[in-house]
Amino acid sequence: MKLCFATLLVVTLVLTSSFIQTTMAGSDFCDSKCKIRCSKAGRQDRCLKYCGICCKECQCVPSGTYGNKDECPCYRDKKNSKGQPKCP
Repeated sequence: MKLCFATLLVVTLVLTSSFIQTTMAGSDFCDSKCKIRCSKAGRQDRCLKYCGICCKECQCVPSGTYGNKDECPCYRDKKNSKGQPKCP
């Protein structure tokens, strides 16, 4: 009984860890677009985080390092809890 429980626990942990790595990994599209978008940002870690979130939801990132948000209305229209633009 203990061996069966231990085996089940190990299998569950292995499957869970592989699932978490898959869901946390960013897509190559979003990673590359956000890297360009945030290249001149003062706080790159923060810019990359929010750009990645917006890209994942909208499936697009405006070109350039600033502005051009009309290219991607979903990205442009996302707001944070304070009503300010969420996406860099």
